[in-house]
Amino acid sequence: MTLIVHHLNNSRSQRVLWMLEELGLPYEIRHYQRDPKTMLAPFTLRKVHPLGKSPVLEDDGRMIVETGAICEYLVEKADGKLGAPAHRDDVLRYRQFLHYAEGSMMPPLLVLLVVNRIPMFGKSAAKRIQPMIDLHLEYVESELASRPWFAGDELTAADIMMSFPLEAAMSRAGLDGSRPATIAWVEKVHARPAYQAALAKGGPYAYA
Repeated sequence: MTLIVHHLNNSRSQRVLWMLEELGLPYEIRHYQRDPKTMLAPFTLRKVHPLGKSPVLEDDGRMIVETGAICEYLVEKADGKLGAPAHRDDVLRYRQFLHYAEGSMMPPLLVLLVVNRIPMFGKSAAKRIQPMIDLHLEYVESELASRPWFAGDELTAADIMMSFPLEAAMSRAGLDGSRPATIAWVEKVHARPAYQAALAKGGPYAYA
């Protein structure tokens, strides 16, 4: 049975499309659009899963949510491709960044997005949040300055997970040429044929 991705525009689900293209697994896309005023996901996603969020991966009646869990599921489905490398240190880095993307880096980026929409107090709050984000960006830069990919010498699901927070940081949180290793990594990701194929199928994506 073909995999189905319930895909919301300008969201984390773009990573799932990219991963599927890298793995060469057949899939279909069910498209959903954000409300142009609230930027929230449509209520119809709740018919797919009670949380009403994207991505949702559907596979033979199974509904898998959370991008990290979906990535791990797809690694298993592809017999380990894009999974943990062989070297022990690389395995530990793989696991770390697979979870770091959403567990540590995305929360302050999301808070920054929210406070920037608050009249009057948004700019003041953003100034207090930015140093937290800068700390993450400095850490990522130090890691990518020492190797081509997050886990080691090859692209893995950890890189796919890290793509969205770094794209978001470029869009709204100060990631620029002052961190050349990170910018080079993002450019390398965007140049991959599988990434470009996922963009073509997923529709408009502001962070690319």
